[in-house]
Amino acid sequence: MTDHTAPARVVVLGGGILGVSTAAHLVRGGAEVVLVTEAELASGASGRSLSWLNSAGARSGPYHLLRLLGIDRYRTLFAADPAVEWLRFDGGLWWTTPDGAERTRARHEHEIERGYESHLLDRADVGGRVAGVRAGARGGLAIHNPGEGWVSLPHLIQELADELVRGGGRLVTGAGRCSVTVRDGRARGVRTADGTSWSGDAVVVACGAQTSSVLAELGVDLPDASPLSMLVVTEPVETEVVTVLNTPRAAMRPNPGSTFAIDHSWYEEHIAEHEDGSCSIDEAYVKELVAEASALLQGEVSLQAASWRLGRKPIPGDGEPVFGELEGVPGCHVAFTHSGATLGLIAGELTAYEVLTGARHPLLKDFRPERFTTA
Repeated sequence: MTDHTAPARVVVLGGGILGVSTAAHLVRGGAEVVLVTEAELASGASGRSLSWLNSAGARSGPYHLLRLLGIDRYRTLFAADPAVEWLRFDGGLWWTTPDGAERTRARHEHEIERGYESHLLDRADVGGRVAGVRAGARGGLAIHNPGEGWVSLPHLIQELADELVRGGGRLVTGAGRCSVTVRDGRARGVRTADGTSWSGDAVVVACGAQTSSVLAELGVDLPDASPLSMLVVTEPVETEVVTVLNTPRAAMRPNPGSTFAIDHSWYEEHIAEHEDGSCSIDEAYVKELVAEASALLQGEVSLQAASWRLGRKPIPGDGEPVFGELEGVPGCHVAFTHSGATLGLIAGELTAYEVLTGARHPLLKDFRPERFTTA
């Protein structure tokens, strides 16, 4: 597709990081864009994400490369304003259970082989490298990845949404459950819950954990493995910790306003999902998670939960990202991944490229939605 045949109008469905990033990149590319979201911006998974920027551990080569490029785009953004409070690169620290020495060494060796900066530490020495973290017993192992960072997605999403509007794009929030409209075998827009239609030459579906159900209405089977999850934000607290911490009972990162964001997976089975889509959990599990996080900090620091949010964490059926145009529904592009934070900027950039040019970007060749129908 050449420039003169590029879509003049694109409708993006989804107010999380993938949708808003794609919309902003489309406006940069000259498209007329309407961004439609069910509720408010960042009201879904992007508003309750730990948002750890990393490519640590083991994953496929193409996925690792894409994540590294994702981090690169954040570094470019960070360089433009290093004082910004909602995007930081102060490293990451990871350790597993005391009996996991072999697993820890294997993880470290894998990272080193890929050129990913990784330092193997005795847990007792952690405090000398990472300020404010309580040292563990000697003999336990930890991994320090100094190049990692974190982002507060609600802040980034607002920045990108403001750019979208400044560039002439339209933002439609509170639209309720939406569906993709198809005419003559091609995606032609989006219909909102009240019947309002927004037409376009192309549609991007970036609805997080709801992506599979939206595509199912088009006859597309996209396997979904999205689990229930929770993110807790604490009251403000004074501490030296600026590093992302990933431990057996709590994962946490600094958050704007001298707060912390905390999550994990051990309590997922205790989250109840109700018929109306809302979720709940016994507050005792919230307090237990916060206590586990407090135990990671030096001194007499006692974290207190200020709020917590629950819902589905977007994960495609095979764990790998899903990006690209649907073969069975031309004009309909998909952006669906577990690593929405790390890939947020690069995914929006590459999805917009494919929409505007009609060309398939080689970086996305391993993540096409048709892999589920051709396997």
